[in-house]
Amino acid sequence: MTLRLGIVGAGSIGNVHAETARRNGVELVGTWDIDIAKAQSLATKFGGRAVANLDELLAMPTVDAVAIAVPNTVHAECAVRALGKGKHVLLEKPMAMSVAECDQILAARAASGRVLQLGFVCRGTPTARAAKTFIDAGRLGRIYHAKCSVYRRRGIPGLGGWFTTKAAAGGGPLIDLGVHVIDLVRYLAGKPRAIRASGACYANFGSPIANYRYVDMWAGPPKSAGTCDVEDHATALIRCEAGLTIEMNVTWAMNQPDGALKDGVFLFGVKGGASFEIFGKECTLATEEDGRIVDVRPLIEPGDPMTNAWDAQYAQFAAAVTRGIAPHATGEDGRAIQAIVETIYRSSAEGREIDVE
Repeated sequence: MTLRLGIVGAGSIGNVHAETARRNGVELVGTWDIDIAKAQSLATKFGGRAVANLDELLAMPTVDAVAIAVPNTVHAECAVRALGKGKHVLLEKPMAMSVAECDQILAARAASGRVLQLGFVCRGTPTARAAKTFIDAGRLGRIYHAKCSVYRRRGIPGLGGWFTTKAAAGGGPLIDLGVHVIDLVRYLAGKPRAIRASGACYANFGSPIANYRYVDMWAGPPKSAGTCDVEDHATALIRCEAGLTIEMNVTWAMNQPDGALKDGVFLFGVKGGASFEIFGKECTLATEEDGRIVDVRPLIEPGDPMTNAWDAQYAQFAAAVTRGIAPHATGEDGRAIQAIVETIYRSSAEGREIDVE
């Protein structure tokens, strides 16, 4: 069975979904965007037809599933409507703007019986998969601490647009990048329940927009008359079940020499540790063998790590839809991360550690 896909949102990420779908034998049959010109451009490049509104896309009998790649503020609305029309859903992160919206999506999924998979694409990078192999084989033992980070020297995306407008995005790098790394660590560690979180958010670089200096910009160029009312740096300590703690740092903008701070994940286990750059090409296991302290570095599969991760995500989604295999990143996973993110924002605002819902 060939999976037939509709794209909801024809911006930068929508185009990545379309390109990945085509590369993996998924047929693109329709695209909708509030900007019809963007929808038409995507359809011209990748196939299918552009439609005038979401209802028209969801009414197409040839659409088995949709990939939702719209601003965060309408994730819940689009997902609920798609599930209500009997479509399987691949939903970009974050799941929604609030835990309450996540619950609405989960209720719609339960009523529809359709697949809901979250776009936690970082789980599928070659280095993350190598680390998971070590963990599943028991090479790390109990993981008691993890560090995860994404640092950008000047990387505020689409400054002045929806990315930096709290009403549309829900926040800055915490809800953009933090959801990825927190989910990845939680997934690798066996999905322990988060109990408490203490966090701080900072906004130092994006306003006034005209003063921001950068080399390039994802989802750019900057809109000088736009809005920037979100954080550009977030840090947190998350306490989980079984004594696991997670230390997170994510930033869109900072004053650090390039490469001075390392992106990636560092796992501390009682039998071994692991470290890797999420979209890098090396994963290291630090352990003991035959009475000696050793580092083990497996060969990582060739090819572009980003491409490999997106291909893995689509293979998982197609398997869930066509073969009934449980989705790799579930709606419950999305809700769990949303609850942690909300707690970190609240902790930052109140200046204290907060219990996670």
